[in-house]
Amino acid sequence: MEFEFTKDGIIFEKVFNDLDDFVFGFMEILDSGNIGYVIVSGYVSILFGRSRSSEDVDMIIQDLGLEGFKKLWDKLLETYECHNTEDPIEAYNEYLKTGHAIRFSLKNNFIPNMEVKHPKTSLDEWVLENRKKTVVNGKTVYISPLELQIPYKLFLGSGKDIEDARHLHTLFKDKLEKDILEDFTKKLGVGEASRKYLK
Repeated sequence: MEFEFTKDGIIFEKVFNDLDDFVFGFMEILDSGNIGYVIVSGYVSILFGRSRSSEDVDMIIQDLGLEGFKKLWDKLLETYECHNTEDPIEAYNEYLKTGHAIRFSLKNNFIPNMEVKHPKTSLDEWVLENRKKTVVNGKTVYISPLELQIPYKLFLGSGKDIEDARHLHTLFKDKLEKDILEDFTKKLGVGEASRKYLK
């Protein structure tokens, strides 16, 4: 893959797989409604060529209010189904507003699924506000800044998370904003892991 870096984000081309098709189809609906969102966690490394499977994609969306969420719900349910509930009011009040995620998949297909949640921590709010535009094959997706994504993966600490962090760091180490990366490395307490795994 060859990456073009702009002040807004990253542009590149790749051969889409089924997971990419699922993610970008979902994003098109959010973009059509001008809804703020950011993709976080494992799919970010997969997007940039890491070869591993994933059953779910993690997304943070802005709080649209109940009426705004109901409009999004109706649009999503033309193509997708929610696995938590069939009631948009319950989905909003009992899940999103209480800090829990709801999951959507293509109808009659549980995997892959999109795990959607509201921001519930200051870190969630920061990543939504500072999301990075990525254009792939002419299509746009907004992702977590890599300067947070890499140390956060080290913080999670499983084998696949560490490999996700290493993959992203290897690809983009010369393009990362070092002060932001170091700040999150300190805040998340992963300095030792960073020195061990990000050589």
